[in-house]
Amino acid sequence: MPKTLPVIDMSAPVCCAPVAAGPVDDAAALEVALRLKAIADPMRVKLMSLLLTTPRGEETTGDLAATIGLAESTVSHHLGQLKKAGLIESERRGMNIHHRVRRDALSALCVVLDPNCCT
Repeated sequence: MPKTLPVIDMSAPVCCAPVAAGPVDDAAALEVALRLKAIADPMRVKLMSLLLTTPRGEETTGDLAATIGLAESTVSHHLGQLKKAGLIESERRGMNIHHRVRRDALSALCVVLDPNCCT
């Protein structure tokens, strides 16, 4: 049976010293790894790309599903993983759920991986 990772609150952007600053402790490594694990799927990368490039800044589950050719339930599962990792946020409006990237969380993850990436 695979080892399960501990559950931590990932709703806030990752906030630890950059990994390039020196060896990271176990807690910081786990915090970064869980977020990277959430995005380490080709469909989730594709969903993030769609959300980052949409002119509206957000998309519904149905629109995303139609664009990538998957069932809404599958897209919803992937979006749930991204939301749990704090990388997107979702808002229900009527019958639709609108999703958008949490750019602060994405930027924080980039800075933690390489503090010189966004300067």
